[in-house]
Amino acid sequence: MIDTQDVWLVANPSSGSNDDDALEALSHHCQSAGLCLTRRIAFPKESLPTPAELDAAGLTLIAVFAGDGTINALVDALKGWSGAVLVLPGGTMNLLSLRLHGPRSSEEIVQSVVRGDARRVRLSAVRCDDHIALAGLLVGPATAWGDVREAMRELKLASVVEETVAAMNESTEGVPVRCTDPVAGRAEGYPLLMVTPERGDFSIKAYHAEGMVEYAKQGLAILRRNFRDGPHDDLGNYTTMRIESADGTDIPLLVDGEAVESGASVNLALDECGVDLIATGEG
Repeated sequence: MIDTQDVWLVANPSSGSNDDDALEALSHHCQSAGLCLTRRIAFPKESLPTPAELDAAGLTLIAVFAGDGTINALVDALKGWSGAVLVLPGGTMNLLSLRLHGPRSSEEIVQSVVRGDARRVRLSAVRCDDHIALAGLLVGPATAWGDVREAMRELKLASVVEETVAAMNESTEGVPVRCTDPVAGRAEGYPLLMVTPERGDFSIKAYHAEGMVEYAKQGLAILRRNFRDGPHDDLGNYTTMRIESADGTDIPLLVDGEAVESGASVNLALDECGVDLIATGEG
């Protein structure tokens, strides 16, 4: 049971759940529960803290209320820190929060922490060349749907329409990607591969172009529904994998929801998170 504990909070104002009212409600709940939010950092406007800064402040815990991309950046900045990161669901998909806490709300997670019903864990991750994914990777031309999500988040209606058309075209006509070492799935490749870290390995699911089209016919609902349950091939679980584009062009890639640069091939390997995370879920 925690009486009181000083905590810094990292939040991204542009993330899915991060309006002023939500942040104020979270701050009030933390204060009431005994987590004293002594500093609030608005990323990316403000720089992320370093391990040295947290140690100098006498902190052993930092909370982050944001989406998977911001969490990824914070974890990367804190590699090697002796403290722990408390992930709260403040984004759109909140996949890492689901890994750590299940479907619990931020308030429920905080209550578990102050009751002592939490533990420190080092989650498995997927390294993709110079990047590391904690929630997962999306690989292939159908990652263009991420641009639709960004346009929606910024409330740019014209851009939403434009990016939706582009995403439809990429899903059906973009250069497919394929698993080559070891060989898995269709030789002609797929418009989208989803790579998800699990215990001791990572899974790969391959989505069909026809699946992308069927979901797109439902309009922008594709961004609110979980297309992950759409038509796909389960390609198995691995600790390493090489993915190549079908024609040698650069591969579109989302790491924890954020676009990153890549070449005509990417090499995946099982890795580990560089700092302890707080978990309240089962497992």
